[in-house]
Amino acid sequence: MKTLLSLGHGYCAAALARGLLAEGWTVIGTTRDAAKATAFEAMGVEPLVWDPARGADLAPALARATHILHSASPDEAGDPFLNAWPGIREAQVEWMGYLSTTGVYGDTRGAWVDETSPVLPARARSGERVRAERDWLASGLPVQVFRLAGIYGPGRGPFEKIRNGSARRILKEGQVFSRIHVDDIVQVLGASIAAPRPGRVYNVCDDLPSSAAEVLSFAAGLLGLPEPPAVEFAEARMGPLARSFYEECRRVRNTRIREELGVQLLYPDYRAGLRGILAAEG
Repeated sequence: MKTLLSLGHGYCAAALARGLLAEGWTVIGTTRDAAKATAFEAMGVEPLVWDPARGADLAPALARATHILHSASPDEAGDPFLNAWPGIREAQVEWMGYLSTTGVYGDTRGAWVDETSPVLPARARSGERVRAERDWLASGLPVQVFRLAGIYGPGRGPFEKIRNGSARRILKEGQVFSRIHVDDIVQVLGASIAAPRPGRVYNVCDDLPSSAAEVLSFAAGLLGLPEPPAVEFAEARMGPLARSFYEECRRVRNTRIREELGVQLLYPDYRAGLRGILAAEG
């Protein structure tokens, strides 16, 4: 019997869990929000409400785990699980996956990056990810790091904003983003679980970095609706977090997941991915 301990059980982890549960796995998911426990149970996931100040609560779950998936964000103090439960380094597991971000590469002004490229985070939260990656890789556990591009999928796509009229096409010359459909994240994680390579780092992204504006235009076309209005970046009203994404530009290569893990993307570009979302949502 295989048991996945999902640290910070969120969108990607829930998608992975659905497949594992169907194969007979047990999945334990941590959350800081007690209100989510009922929702976890409805999905077949054993909830573990975990307070970082009480790390000892993890001990029984760690004793059962054969695999660990870590999706929780670090902060300026470091990784919440390593800080609160140093004993996690002694866990006897077959595989551990740490979900990071391609933001660790910083701004390359549109140049391509791969897993051998230097990490030059431009934002504080990306720097925290770099430190967390290094701490986990040095933990002694069989850790694989997955640097995810912008995540989208059912329930997390552009269609709702286009339908309700709140979408805007932000125009910034030369600006592109790499993306990845959640089903392809699940595919990559499954391939790694089947063939672990502790210490390895993988970029998880599709084949076609594209501007946000062209994605919104295509999505509107799928819905048979007009293109959202265009706004120049310099004039756009957006919060600091949203604006920070437009201050970096890079293209991310995914060669390693194909050559080492044998992954053939289900959604190699945003066009296939958006069509897939509409099909999934009926």
